[in-house]
Amino acid sequence: MFLALLLSGLVVALVVIGLFVFGLRRRLIQRSGGTFDCSLRWNVPDEPDLTGKGWVYGVARYSGDRIAWFRVFSYAPRPRRVLERSSIEVLARRMPEGEEELALLSDAVVLGCLHQGTRLELAMSEDALTGFLAWLEAAPPGQRVNVA
Repeated sequence: MFLALLLSGLVVALVVIGLFVFGLRRRLIQRSGGTFDCSLRWNVPDEPDLTGKGWVYGVARYSGDRIAWFRVFSYAPRPRRVLERSSIEVLARRMPEGEEELALLSDAVVLGCLHQGTRLELAMSEDALTGFLAWLEAAPPGQRVNVA
């Protein structure tokens, strides 16, 4: 009986510590400012896929001429993807459709992009999209920026 209580207490403590670390990691990512919630789908096929598969929820952070994208449900201290401003080409903008609406946040707008030859989609709120497009267009003189 004592061993069962001890093991149960240990499991609960590990879950609480795990949740605390998730929260602490997110606070550290957001500490430097310039962050927004952003789902990402990497290597998108040319034909539309509205099944909702492949979307990963994350947090993006502006960092100079780059955007660092972090998975929310990860303990990794480093970003999963880094997008260079000069390499991002915006292809299309659309609202989520079909099962995709269930995989994304309720107010999300999907932005189809090309980054160094890889098709990807970013889903973010309308406010975050406005900031993202302004950041893209604010590239230093001489840099190529493609915004559709």
